[in-house]
Amino acid sequence: MWAAMSPLLATAYRRGDAREETGALEEVCIAAAMVAPALAAILVVRCVERSARVRDTLALRWPKPWGRTARACLVAFAVPAVLTAAALALGALAGRYPFGGVHWGGSGAWAAGAVLNMLVSLPLFFGEELGWQGYLFPRLAGDGGRRSLIRAYVLTGTAFALWHMPTLLMGGQYPGHPWYVSVPAMLASCLLILPVFTWLRLRSGSVVPAVIGHAFVSSVSVGMVKQFADPQAALDPLHMGVAGWPGWIVTGAFVTFLALTGRLDPSFYGAGSTARRVPARSR
Repeated sequence: MWAAMSPLLATAYRRGDAREETGALEEVCIAAAMVAPALAAILVVRCVERSARVRDTLALRWPKPWGRTARACLVAFAVPAVLTAAALALGALAGRYPFGGVHWGGSGAWAAGAVLNMLVSLPLFFGEELGWQGYLFPRLAGDGGRRSLIRAYVLTGTAFALWHMPTLLMGGQYPGHPWYVSVPAMLASCLLILPVFTWLRLRSGSVVPAVIGHAFVSSVSVGMVKQFADPQAALDPLHMGVAGWPGWIVTGAFVTFLALTGRLDPSFYGAGSTARRVPARSR
């Protein structure tokens, strides 16, 4: 991540506004950074663990049958959409999100474009989730005991957050805020959203739904904040959307439901006492 971001760090790049679009150099650096977790996972699986079945080890497979694949992908799309909408509504009710109304005439075209852009960028999100959900979380979860699972969620979420450190220092996710605000905010966001991605992975036995959920949160969800806001109002991600405190409340409530119903435990899906290998069948 640091190596990929070095061209931007060397030029003292800093994102100053939430509406600011990324340029070509920024996009190239981000793309290079996003493949790093997957490359690390594949390297360790092939050269250290010496496994010949990389796809199975990293859960890089489609849920079967195909009807189940479609349902898993729709859930991975719908859940982040509902969480984002609820976070925007909460922020608007609290007076922190400048809701500008829904303009039905242009919303359809915007939604189609946002989904298309998400699908185009989808391969890059495999680069992250093969590392987090394909490799790191199952290893940290170990035998699937309660303490092991809590450790896996906390450590994977922390790694997920701190991996973003270079972009946080450049104001990437929270423009206008110093690092001592943006880093804890990112840590809170990742610790809360990671169980959602893990749930998508566990219930399907595949890393693919987690990839879709992550892609939605990082692209369409961010676009929703801008699309439905007053175009003249300043935007502060710390107070709106999934990455802000309204999102923490909404996501935290959903994660609490998942935890209380046992859905964050691999054994809920028939994995017994091991979290290292998630079965294809889910409830």
